Amino acid sequence: MTDPRIACGTAPQDAEQKLGARLKAALRADLLARRKALDSKGKSISDELIGRRLLDWCAAHAIGSLGVYHPIRREPDLLAAYNALAARGVHLSLPVVVGPDAPLDFRRWTTGDPLQKDALGTLVPAMDAPIVKPQALLVPCVGYTARGMRLGYGGGFYDRTLALPQRPLAVGVCYSFGLVEFDGEAHDIALDVVLTDAV
Repeated sequence: MTDPRIACGTAPQDAEQKLGARLKAALRADLLARRKALDSKGKSISDELIGRRLLDWCAAHAIGSLGVYHPIRREPDLLAAYNALAARGVHLSLPVVVGPDAPLDFRRWTTGDPLQKDALGTLVPAMDAPIVKPQALLVPCVGYTARGMRLGYGGGFYDRTLALPQRPLAVGVCYSFGLVEFDGEAHDIALDVVLTDAV
């Protein structure tokens, strides 16, 4: 007899979700290992390529305000591009985690401004830096699909941020070897574009 406390048809869905989560975890571990193994010279060349594509994309879309990121775990380092964007008059901001289940805030930042570590050990602008609503966000990816779905670290911060009404344009940033395939989940939101080092 079926237990009345268990909704019919939920077990296969739960099994699919668990399988999807295991696939994402395996992809994430593999891609992070590949990123860690990048040699410094090759990484610098790739970062420069991505940075040039970012400059071109921002110019083509008349971006005046951009949420950027401070690289962690060998993410593409785009500081040279940030400097070039600031020289063009683009206002930059960095993400700040305000709660475990909250979307990100973005605080105004100029290259060279001092940064401080938050509770998670991430470098963020000073707490008195103004909160802004950028026109577009750079979203670092561990991996991505051909449909623009992002594989991140699993915290969901960017998913919650992109789920907000009137969300900014979402610009994924990833090394080209991060192109993978997985099924998106209900909370996943496709990126508008992904910039890579693909030649």
